[in-house]
Amino acid sequence: MIPIYLNPAMLRIALVGRGPLAARRLSWLRVGGAAPDVWTDAAGDDLPATHACLPGESALDRYHAVWIAGLSPEEAEPLVAAARKLGVLVNSEDQIEFCDFHTPAVVRRGKLTLAAGTGGASPAVARAARQQLEQAFPTSWEGALDDIASARAVLRESGANFDALIADARARLVQHGLA
Repeated sequence: MIPIYLNPAMLRIALVGRGPLAARRLSWLRVGGAAPDVWTDAAGDDLPATHACLPGESALDRYHAVWIAGLSPEEAEPLVAAARKLGVLVNSEDQIEFCDFHTPAVVRRGKLTLAAGTGGASPAVARAARQQLEQAFPTSWEGALDDIASARAVLRESGANFDALIADARARLVQHGLA
């Protein structure tokens, strides 16, 4: 697996599906800063629809990434095939053969995002790793990162080199009691 972080401000994202799994994925996407188009034939308070139906295959060409959640393999398969034919990355939740990428378990501490994944082998193991990360990285990392980012901007403006930026960040982590 190749872990990457996607900037949702630069991508068109769709969520296709229904039920609690799709609602959970919508929440996860929103926390990450995405505002996906939601295609569902079962809209509700926790899964408001942008489109009150499942998409036709041609509707997927406007997206960079598509998450499918809560659909049977028979419903998901033609959507996955269409997305792949169009060059759109697709993830069909809990259906490994239909996943071009996997959704990790995530810990967020402000701008610090930590992810654990198993390539779909065991979501339970990814969740256990996330719990370990939550303990290892307390919420105080958020303030420390804000401080380091501000200092970094000032140092870069003054012409500091890479080594000076690293040294300052490490010193500030020590000051915050995080290193």
